[in-house]
Amino acid sequence: MPKLFGRLSSSAHLGRASLWPSEAGSPVGGQLTSRAMTRADGTGDSRRRANWQARREAIVDTSARVFARGGYHATGITELCVANDLGKGALYHYIGSKEELLAAIHDRVMDEVMLGADRVAEAGGSPPEQLAMLGDELLDVIHRYPDHVWVFLHEFPALTGERAEQFRQRRREYERRVEAVLQAGVDSGEFRELQPRLTALAWLGMHNYTYLWLKAGGPLSARDVAKPFADIFMRGITNPSAEPYQ
Repeated sequence: MPKLFGRLSSSAHLGRASLWPSEAGSPVGGQLTSRAMTRADGTGDSRRRANWQARREAIVDTSARVFARGGYHATGITELCVANDLGKGALYHYIGSKEELLAAIHDRVMDEVMLGADRVAEAGGSPPEQLAMLGDELLDVIHRYPDHVWVFLHEFPALTGERAEQFRQRRREYERRVEAVLQAGVDSGEFRELQPRLTALAWLGMHNYTYLWLKAGGPLSARDVAKPFADIFMRGITNPSAEPYQ
């Protein structure tokens, strides 16, 4: 995580200012020193926040691997403490609760997925091109975060209350992005008449479960899989009278 650094006024500048308050008739040095101390405190707070956030993200990543191996319900706090080399008090300082940790893993996946969808929207292009780019982006997330995706797909029923509702809303938001691209393709005549919701679910199922075999360091990269997947899916939904997808 980026750290924020501030810079104090030089000691020479502060020293000179502190020599002149009686001549200037106002505590100039005191004001400058106070401002410098405020900046120093702010810099220290920023560094602490950045360090805390970086440590929390590392805990989220490590815990995703633990949950993916043993399951959320079967994994205890003691096991999470051992995996993260932290005592219980220190672990709760970063995560608050076991369910909050589970929610953070889900957020990591959804944050990355939505960023990818935003990039596709900004890039523009035809509906077939946008659907192919969405697949490329989604497979990249699955390839980079296989443990997080396992937890995301298997353990979401363990979320409760507001956390469960937030997860459902974010997931639905992404599904609507895919559905909108499909509907745009139907409207433009590039896709045949289809049900956007049902087709989006088929598209998601096709991509989501690559986590079972698409592994970092394996023989296939996300890009290796994205193009053939796009070709296979596009052949099923492209309007025969439209120009073929390349």
